[in-house]
Amino acid sequence: MVLAIKIQIEGRLKKQKTGELGGSRRVEAMQHSIHITHRALHFTIHTIYIGLFLLMFIDSISVMAEDSPSAFDVEAIVKRIDELYRSQTSYADMEMQIVTPHWERTLALEVWTKGMDRTFILITSPKKEKGVATLRIGNEMWNYLPKANKVMKLPPSMMMGSWMGSDFTNDDLVKESSMLTDYTYQLITPEEAESDHLYIQLVPKEDSPIVWGKLVVAVRRDDLVPVWQHFYDEKGRLMRVMNFKDVKPFDGKTIPAVMEMIPQNKEGHKTVIRYLDAEFDKFIDEKIFTRRNLRKKR
Repeated sequence: MVLAIKIQIEGRLKKQKTGELGGSRRVEAMQHSIHITHRALHFTIHTIYIGLFLLMFIDSISVMAEDSPSAFDVEAIVKRIDELYRSQTSYADMEMQIVTPHWERTLALEVWTKGMDRTFILITSPKKEKGVATLRIGNEMWNYLPKANKVMKLPPSMMMGSWMGSDFTNDDLVKESSMLTDYTYQLITPEEAESDHLYIQLVPKEDSPIVWGKLVVAVRRDDLVPVWQHFYDEKGRLMRVMNFKDVKPFDGKTIPAVMEMIPQNKEGHKTVIRYLDAEFDKFIDEKIFTRRNLRKKR
């Protein structure tokens, strides 16, 4: 573009010198015009180069920011984990395998939930435990033992106790505590961090009845599905590891179908929960979440 303008101007200048445009003053004016035009063009091109460089620099910074952990909405991730196996309503058919160095058993379970504050769990086999049921409404929880035909209300101090001799606590199963409301949370980058994972540290709020000193959760960066969850005591010692495995779709929702809880202070112990089927946002009768339903004969 610069060369074309230069040729055009120089052509006009040549014509002036041969008398076609006439006059030495006009020649001088044209020369001055050429000088100014060159300077303007060089300034314009220089400005364009700077602009392009800045655009490329800003774009690269933007890409880096989008890929950095701080660019993710940690509250949204925590909410997603909290509601992973729930929705407005949910129903699940699952099994729980309890393994110890001396014995092993498997329970068949049916689980209903509504929102974040209602849970009903029913053991359907084996025969020895069939009919045992657990109900949670808000901050209250009851267990029903069919052999004794007795409903027992669990005090808050029992929420961290073992559910049916497994490595999952009562709180793990009925989700009385909430990551979103009972913890403070932040994204962290541990020393052993993997590039395709995000890591969240959760610390219980002072007024929450939680025994853990902190939790650390790893999620996949691309879809925010959890990979593992570590539980630490108040002295910072790792007490439990929960691994999430076998990610698959159930009724349009993608979740890990296997949760494996491994206590770190009991060698040879672990409990595995497997989702066999699950439905979300289907109608569930309110009568499910009643103490009367606990005693129902099945």
